[in-house]
Amino acid sequence: MSSSESRIWNDVDAYLSALLAPEDEALTAALRDSDAAGLPHINVAANQGKLLQLLAQIQGARRILEFGTLGGYSTIWLARALPEDGRLISFEYEVRHAEVARRNLDRAGLGRLVEVRVGPALQSLPKLADENPEPFDFVFIDADKANNRNYVEWALKLTRPGALIVLDNVVRAGRVTDAGSDDPGIRGTRAALELIASHPRMSGTAVQTVGSKGHDGFALARVLY
Repeated sequence: MSSSESRIWNDVDAYLSALLAPEDEALTAALRDSDAAGLPHINVAANQGKLLQLLAQIQGARRILEFGTLGGYSTIWLARALPEDGRLISFEYEVRHAEVARRNLDRAGLGRLVEVRVGPALQSLPKLADENPEPFDFVFIDADKANNRNYVEWALKLTRPGALIVLDNVVRAGRVTDAGSDDPGIRGTRAALELIASHPRMSGTAVQTVGSKGHDGFALARVLY
């Protein structure tokens, strides 16, 4: 990617976000406080956050499951799609990240709708399943990429027919095409995509994106039954 391409991508993202997905004080403060706390700069872009919100609204989602809270930026976008009796459960590995996210969600007036569960998601998921929760309508997966296939498998277990699963960062600057990669994130992402392609309960696709987050993309999968 040349510097001119990067500048164009950033400029287009900035234009589209300002026009169609403007950030309010709660979103701006969430990014500011995440940065002040030293969290990595891996949150979704504003226009991508708005896309998640629209997808959840189109779904009529009442229950949302998120893998990877970070500072709660994407969580705010998603939680704003919920009705008053909705619920969002978000898994976050790092205690410090979860603390920042909870403050950001409370300031946005969404703390009552969102529960952030701390620890490895693959340890938290069986506990969630034991609670026999109401099936989820929408799942957003944006956590450690090595476990992407495991997360998609769990999403299938916890969702209703017609639910939508969104898997982020599946292109990895084109490296997803490397079948011989020894990168755990590439291997995990390829395994998740292959599961979506082959599983009889899912119909999915993936889309490349370019923008302020570079060359990447996301996968969409609908739970059929």
